[in-house]
Amino acid sequence: MIFRDRLDAGERLAAALQPYRDAPATLVLGIPRGGVVVARAIAVALHLPLGICPVRKLGAPENPELAIGAVDDQGVTVLDHKLSRHLGLTDDELLDAATRQRDELRAWLAALGANAIPALQGRTAILTDDGVATGYTAQAGIESLRRRGAQRVVLAVPVAPPDTAAVLAAQVDEFVCLVTPEPFYAVGNFFEEWPQVTDDEVRALLLAGNTL
Repeated sequence: MIFRDRLDAGERLAAALQPYRDAPATLVLGIPRGGVVVARAIAVALHLPLGICPVRKLGAPENPELAIGAVDDQGVTVLDHKLSRHLGLTDDELLDAATRQRDELRAWLAALGANAIPALQGRTAILTDDGVATGYTAQAGIESLRRRGAQRVVLAVPVAPPDTAAVLAAQVDEFVCLVTPEPFYAVGNFFEEWPQVTDDEVRALLLAGNTL
């Protein structure tokens, strides 16, 4: 399956999430940045509020594009200890990298405004991204939402490798994934259009979401 773009992926996910249309105490949370585009499409189709899931990939100190885990803004840290040991990273280096990413994430969230992260206590959270590969960011997001009091967590993504999908499905109350291809190389390979999403676009999507 090839998705046209993130909007197309979100609309297809919304079709699979129809039982949540107009559901009370339910909201859609996107993982920045690309996941917010997907989340906005779901929120529009299902008539639900939109927000941010405050998580960020943790890259290797000497290779930021290589994911060794993920963090949220409050203390959740998910790490690939096997890969970290293979890279020769010490515990102190991992802690420093996580702290830097968390500080950057907090500053980024502050610039978005106070309403970017909605109250979750007792609510159903539909968590989404534009796809998952290692699954670390999604895992951090799931833990973050539960710590914030979400009563039920639904993870909905357009594409994931089969092994990652199995791990994530066991961590949530409901898992929706449209395709689990094998072999799996990169999320962007399953989209015809894969542009970078800017901070300004995220702000605009959140502002539009708050007017639903």
